[in-house]
Amino acid sequence: MFRLLDQAAAGDSFVITKAGNPLVKVIALGPPDGFRIKRRCFKAGQIATPDDVDRMGSEEVVSLFAGSE
Repeated sequence: MFRLLDQAAAGDSFVITKAGNPLVKVIALGPPDGFRIKRRCFKAGQIATPDDVDRMGSEEVVSLFAGSE
């Protein structure tokens, strides 16, 4: 499943079908032109975000969906 998501993020769309009927088209979404995320925090400098925050819990999520493909 993650391989397909990586492909879609790279620009290769794909279609999910059921019994040969197309149900969903997966395409990459990009930010609108000129879009920029402004990060503001009233606790700036008082809290620390782990370097792996984007991967935290990923093993648990994968195990929850294991075998669902």
